Amino acid sequence: MKSHQSTQTMKPATAAKKLGVYLEATPAEFREGPVSRAELDRLQADPPEWLRELRANGPHPRPVVAAKLGVSIAGLARGGVTEALTTEQIEALKQEQPEWLRKERETQAEVRKEGARIKKRNAERAARSESDRS
Repeated sequence: MKSHQSTQTMKPATAAKKLGVYLEATPAEFREGPVSRAELDRLQADPPEWLRELRANGPHPRPVVAAKLGVSIAGLARGGVTEALTTEQIEALKQEQPEWLRKERETQAEVRKEGARIKKRNAERAARSESDRS
């Protein structure tokens, strides 16, 4: 029996997400059909001009906008940001420092601090548990 390897493909939306770009800003030929795993790997290894441009200047999808602003996606929504933003718009928000952005950054910092505390506590418990077994 002969096994054949089928080409793995994904929807353009999935490929755009993996590439960290806003799907609607990609070229039509990218959006129109499935993207193979090999094609995605090629795009990541040697990005064409359109991909380099999108990554540098946007518009960026919400997860990228949130990361660049140092807030959560939910924090973006609470701040009224529901659309993709360009790098220029993100930089303008950073300069303006609206109240919602300051508040969401503080919230995000607290979440990270709490996550680190829990991780440390769990590591200490695991170490104690390991030494109890010895």
